Formats: sequence, C-alpha cells, structure tokens
Amino acid sequence: MARSSSRSADWGFPRWRAYGEASMEAATVRLCDRHGCTQKGDCPAPKSPNSPERWYFCQEHAGEYNRGWNYFEGLSAEEAAERERAETQTAEGYTASRHHQWAGPGDGSRSRDEIRALEVLELDVDADFETVRLAWRRLAKSNHPDVRPGDKEAAARFLAIQAAYDVLKAAEDARTWKPGL
Repeated sequence: MARSSSRSADWGFPRWRAYGEASMEAATVRLCDRHGCTQKGDCPAPKSPNSPERWYFCQEHAGEYNRGWNYFEGLSAEEAAERERAETQTAEGYTASRHHQWAGPGDGSRSRDEIRALEVLELDVDADFETVRLAWRRLAKSNHPDVRPGDKEAAARFLAIQAAYDVLKAAEDARTWKPGL
C-alpha cells in the first residue's frame, strides 16, 4: 500500500512562506463599487436609510458619497423632524455624552468630586492646576482661623477650601503620576 506524502514544503530554514498562512492563493480584494474605480473598496456606506445593504467605496469615493448623503431625503420637514425626535429621545439615537451633561464646558475628564471642589474654590471647570493652587492660597489666607479668630463661618470655609484642594491635588497626582525609575 502506498503511503501518502505528508511532507511540508516549508521544512527547514528559511521558511518558504509566512507563518500562519494556510495556502498560497491570493487574497480576495473587494473593489470600489464606483463604476470604473479599481481601488480597494473597504469603506462601507448605506444604500438607503434603515437598510442593511451597503456600498463599498474606496476612501476618495466614500468621502464624495458622504458629502452628498441626506438621511432625510424623501421626507417632508414634519416627517424629518418627527424621525429625528423619535431617534434622539431613546438610547438608540445620538444624544449628548453623559460626562458633558454634568461637567459643562470642560473636557469631560474631571469627576463629580473635582467639579464640586472647583466650585468651592470659585473656579471654572477647565481650570489648570496652577490656577487651582493660586485660588487655594488666596482663599485659605483670607479664611484662615489665625487671620479671622472667632469666626466660625470662616473656619468652616477654610476646612472646605482645604478639602477641595486635597481632592484636586490627589486627582492631579493621579493624572501626572509616573513610575519611579
């Protein structure tokens, strides 16, 4: 009985083909769906609203297609407004990101505790740490118990200012921490 050959073509060194390749066939490439284009079509674009069918364009033709795309094409102004309202009232539509809803004009990188601490220090949401340090020094000096002896409100404000600075200092240290070498 004849034994079938199980010898591989890539024995020894160097290997005759790349690792992980199962075969030597050429990879199939999808071409751009634009008539006459021979570029690789790897950018999907919808054929119509709410349709799973897609065109596959090259980057140049995808950009051209997107500039002319109108999601509400064929709808009256009232129908378009109703569709937009229906899609944005649930989590399925595009809504404002959660961190911008409470942070205001900041970049969204601050926690709620940091926002409250900035309010205590009478600063904007996007204040840098040097501004925080200056505001802390100014407010701490004006509300310090040694400067205003016997003033219970000033002592309470001083403690709040110190706690706010501690929160912001810890956040800044966490943001700028680098491992010791």
